[in-house]
Amino acid sequence: MREVFHQALEDIQNRLVEIAELVTVAIDKATTAFESGDVSLAEEVIADDARIDELALSVDELAIDTLAMQQPVARDLRIIVSALRTSASLERMGDLAEHIAQLARSRFPERAIPKGLKGTFVKMGKLDVEVARTLVELLRTQDLAYAASIRDSDDEIDELHASVYEKVLSEAFSGDVGHVIDAALASRYHERFGDHAVSIAKKIVYLATGDWTGRADGEPEVEVVDRTVIPGV
Repeated sequence: MREVFHQALEDIQNRLVEIAELVTVAIDKATTAFESGDVSLAEEVIADDARIDELALSVDELAIDTLAMQQPVARDLRIIVSALRTSASLERMGDLAEHIAQLARSRFPERAIPKGLKGTFVKMGKLDVEVARTLVELLRTQDLAYAASIRDSDDEIDELHASVYEKVLSEAFSGDVGHVIDAALASRYHERFGDHAVSIAKKIVYLATGDWTGRADGEPEVEVVDRTVIPGV
């Protein structure tokens, strides 16, 4: 029975990695579409989000079946519950990429980025793509150094997010109300994308170390008993 349980956990992990890979593609395409006004690329992101939703649902179903059949307790139960929450966060990250793509599509043939904010949004886009790629590696390897990298990148995204609000609310900003709304929404989507990645990273750090602060830089604050989040992998 333990072998069956470990196989189920491995399957769950593989599906989470697959979802994270699709989310990476989605945010890469979405930010490119937002920056360039490429409506075809935006349409691809919007259409492909259904696949992310489908895979997230399959993870949830597998996790629930595993709970019912194996009735895990203690750490095994925490792993399954964390997988369910991770699936939800990944699905939401896909939705946020879709929202960015929808902004690009709604402004076509113009570009959605307000004048004077292109550099800021290009940086935010690159950071979100970097966060997504790092998250894939974290889910695949459970190497906690990736968790620290995600947190650091999210700090940069938060700073850029704050700067967007400062710019659009300043007297020097020349955009109209529509530009202000687009900028505020896009900035919020980028910021929330990073937040969800940090949330996933914290769960993995907790499972590996017992530390819920999510700090994975340097030595763990508590002893690491088992750094493998998904047994048998």
